[in-house]
Amino acid sequence: MGTGLASMTGAVVNLDRPAHYIHWGWLQISLPNLVVIVLMIAVFVLAIVVPFPGGKEALSADGAPMWTERVRRSALKAFPPEQLLPDKQPVYVSSWIYVFGVLTIASFAVILASGVVLSLEGPTWWHTSKVGLFFNSMHLWSVELFFFFMVIHLWGKFFMGAWRGGRAMTWVTGGLLFLASIGCAFTGYVSQQNFDSQWIAGQAKDGLNAVGIGAFFNVLNFGQMFMWHILLLPVVIGAFVMIHVLVVRKHGVVPPYPARMPAGAPTALEEERTER
Repeated sequence: MGTGLASMTGAVVNLDRPAHYIHWGWLQISLPNLVVIVLMIAVFVLAIVVPFPGGKEALSADGAPMWTERVRRSALKAFPPEQLLPDKQPVYVSSWIYVFGVLTIASFAVILASGVVLSLEGPTWWHTSKVGLFFNSMHLWSVELFFFFMVIHLWGKFFMGAWRGGRAMTWVTGGLLFLASIGCAFTGYVSQQNFDSQWIAGQAKDGLNAVGIGAFFNVLNFGQMFMWHILLLPVVIGAFVMIHVLVVRKHGVVPPYPARMPAGAPTALEEERTER
């Protein structure tokens, strides 16, 4: 009896060997599937007949807000609609230096769209198809513009002190976004499936092995690099973009530095007193 029970338990738990099948006339089903179906029926019946703990109190208007209401209140407090989607901006935003952040996001959208098209037909078709060459070129130049706009945006915010006024997270998320973008661009280079990508991967492996991450980030493994490039790093970049934009909406765009008065120049109050 004990041996039979152990054999049945092993057939359910051990998935490294062929499953044990049960035959009932025309019905043939594996033991793991039978156990799952029986458990589903049992849980279904229990969900109907077992009373929910505290169900009456949960349905009554006792004044305690549900978690969905608490999340909604917190979201509205942190991001009021007029602040999340404003219809007015300060006058100092009418400057070209404030445009490059939006251009960076626009080029990122083109990168994603062209990259999706490139990934549909496999990792090599863009070398042999005219349509693939077109989208490959679009992907390349959108990446070039992405870094072009992002670096100018970074320069502008550095010299404007974008961390001022409680905007430290704006600067931190932007810096992390920049680093993640470099990694994504690198994995794109080694995923080209040409001699350039082979040379870049061969040169990079020694440096990555020297810092101890070669076993986890193998640049000679095309499948690993391709998935980093088309899935993992784009998700990270997209998350940082969303957080960055939300933080900017919460604290507003950074204003220019206040004008510095020349040494010895009278203030506005002193000029008013002089006129009087």
